[in-house]
Amino acid sequence: MLPVAILMGGLGTRVLPLTETVPKAMLPIQEEPFVAHQLRLLHKRGIERAVLCVGYLGEQIRDYVGDGSSFGMQVDYSWDGPVAQGTAGALRNALNKLDEAFFVIYGDSYLPCDYVAVEQAFVSSGKQALMTVFRNGGQWDSSNVEFDGERIVAYDKQHRTERMCYIDYGLGIFKSTVLANLPNQPYDLATVYQDLLHRDELAAMEIAERFYEAGSFEGIQSLSEFLDQEESQQVERNV
Repeated sequence: MLPVAILMGGLGTRVLPLTETVPKAMLPIQEEPFVAHQLRLLHKRGIERAVLCVGYLGEQIRDYVGDGSSFGMQVDYSWDGPVAQGTAGALRNALNKLDEAFFVIYGDSYLPCDYVAVEQAFVSSGKQALMTVFRNGGQWDSSNVEFDGERIVAYDKQHRTERMCYIDYGLGIFKSTVLANLPNQPYDLATVYQDLLHRDELAAMEIAERFYEAGSFEGIQSLSEFLDQEESQQVERNV
């Protein structure tokens, strides 16, 4: 399978004061850092290699995850540097550690979907990138995608409309050439998505499973409850 780039350079302002001394990826969920749950999920879904795009307090993540072998993964690191490069800029900096195409996920996202199916949809599309979408209806976060069942009609995080019933699920795939051609300055991934959509180079796949995240207090609570439920179901299956 394709490798994954995980964007972990954020400051975690929505969960202050917890992130004053600990990066979001290291916040405890069920007595383990969130990144442990995220890497185990990716491994279970068939992903073997990850590049962690780190910045703020990234040394803590590196010291805990190491080479990733304890999670069944091969992990490398790409550092943001003294000036934050934005989400797309962080990916641009990591290209020499990735393949010609790769998954992208945020460092606070827990996405229990079928990654093999997402990769297959990307390959079949022939496009430069793919965005996964979820019919959110404003339930768990503000919807920002208008999707007609086959393609994305509009995507905008700043100017939302009533027709936007879907949300960017948080998992994408990009060809490396998309990021390699960006200017050498801070750049946001949302801008890249919008440019791809304008050029008809953005494929889409709808995901049925809801997303979970550890970037807000409400998200941490929901994720903890979901993991508790999964653990209970696993115990019942083993009885």
